[in-house]
Amino acid sequence: MARVCIIGAGIIGLSCAHACVIEGHQVTVIDRGPERRDGCSFGNAGMVVPSHFTPLAAPGMVALGLKWMWNPESPFWIRPRLDWELARWGFHFWRAATFERVRQAAPLLRDLSLASRTAFQQLARDLEPGFGLTEQGLLMLCKTQKALDEERETVARAHELGLAAELLDTRQTARLDPGVNMSVVGSVYFPQDCHLSPSRLMDGLQGRISRMGGTWHWGEEVTRIESSGTTISAVITPQSRVEVDELVVCGGSWSPGLASGLGIRLPLQPGKGYSLTLQNPRQLPQKCAIFHEARVAVTPMGSTLRIGGTMEVGGLNSQIDPRRVRGIIRSVPLYYPDFQESDFTDIRPWFGLRPCSPDGLPYLGRAGKYRNLVIATGHAMMGLSLGPISGRLVAELVNGRKPSMNLSLLSPDRYN
Repeated sequence: MARVCIIGAGIIGLSCAHACVIEGHQVTVIDRGPERRDGCSFGNAGMVVPSHFTPLAAPGMVALGLKWMWNPESPFWIRPRLDWELARWGFHFWRAATFERVRQAAPLLRDLSLASRTAFQQLARDLEPGFGLTEQGLLMLCKTQKALDEERETVARAHELGLAAELLDTRQTARLDPGVNMSVVGSVYFPQDCHLSPSRLMDGLQGRISRMGGTWHWGEEVTRIESSGTTISAVITPQSRVEVDELVVCGGSWSPGLASGLGIRLPLQPGKGYSLTLQNPRQLPQKCAIFHEARVAVTPMGSTLRIGGTMEVGGLNSQIDPRRVRGIIRSVPLYYPDFQESDFTDIRPWFGLRPCSPDGLPYLGRAGKYRNLVIATGHAMMGLSLGPISGRLVAELVNGRKPSMNLSLLSPDRYN
């Protein structure tokens, strides 16, 4: 039994803690926030998406991002600032946005997503009373014919990867989800995608980890990580000293600072996303959906409807930009015409900081400088979707086993 310390109690940290405590390890989780928190893992769209096999850094994204930069309500925006780390991140993003890189990454993202989906099915049986896992698929809704033509290519790539995807016209789309009136020219249906309630999942994981002996250090910020040679020995906070046999860094957008203290460069930028949850929506879809042109995600969660989006690269800050929120709200009646912008009056927007690597792939694996350090972060919008498989792979590494998947593309040392 190893003493495993996990820094970070987001979905990746809890997934790693859950997988390690199941293996019989003594697990301690340290988090800078309070136990009742509302971080990136709680207010997201709750989607599990094998359909997302293309990383964020993809061909055409640089040009599209530059175009969107001029629109403050666009789906993607970089807050202009003099920042060397941001400039370096942008350079690596540009280098990664190639067809060859996407070709290499797609099979791995597919395998990770499908394995995570299977793990979610098992979790739904293990975590009582569940977390609303709904296997109804996802609709990629297209407002224009141009968008539908673009998605036609996505369908072809999905089929090449062995994933289920179906191109639908307006009537077929309406028949597939009659609970909501849609104004679209068509859609792509990804039947293997599913959705859930993130807060219920987080509560269920945390409770099970506690019942199995996991311990928690809430509201404690790591100030020092002690090491001797290639071995990390302890994690220090102002309140505690935690002796470790294995250290797992899952600090989300705060991970670069932790890695830097260990002499490891981890290019990563916080990508702020927003969501709004309608408690009594005019209509309630059965399936989660993405508005293709607007890059807005819509997820039914019980009797509520969560709508979220944007990627705002603006550093570690808690400012809510009303222009970004307005862009999300304005998109909804365009696709769901029975909704009105006034439906969102007095709804307080939630935001979370997604940890984004420059190539759109997570950092997952051992850091070569230390024999007992694992890094698991940088999942961007895929954190919840890839949580269970990330936890399983970390547990394999902690156990000294060869990972069940080839993690070479995800190496934490790839920019060192």
